[in-house]
Amino acid sequence: MTDILDKIRLITEPLLEGTDMFIVNIKIKPTNNIKLFLDADSGLSVSKSADVNRKLYKLIEAEGWFPEGDFSLEVSSPGVDEPLTGERQYKKNVGRTVLVTPGEGKDILGVLKEVKENEIVLEVKVPKKKETVMVDIPLSDIKKIVVQIIF
Repeated sequence: MTDILDKIRLITEPLLEGTDMFIVNIKIKPTNNIKLFLDADSGLSVSKSADVNRKLYKLIEAEGWFPEGDFSLEVSSPGVDEPLTGERQYKKNVGRTVLVTPGEGKDILGVLKEVKENEIVLEVKVPKKKETVMVDIPLSDIKKIVVQIIF
């Protein structure tokens, strides 16, 4: 499956050139259901997803990777509960509340203020006080980051 994932990535990347879209993840279920998760700096619209889906479907079909034609393709955003996957997504979410799970220690909830070369900066409320502190977290110490939906 890794081979086909790499091939799909290779034929998808040229479709995204000149756009603000980028690949977040690609998955294939045993039923040949291909799920391509995209994001975009300005937000991923349904029309952007549909356009990539149409073009990519034709390319996969032309490659003949599924000789019986038994595959399906879904192109979408990863969803609000999925962890952010890299610096580009981190930058896109500056100003939002995130939950950072470090490699060691407790989760940290705060507002993502800045993304630097090797670290992120969170504004964290100090429990039982009416103040906040800035916390620098090295990128190498981050296990995952999930945007929190606040109502």
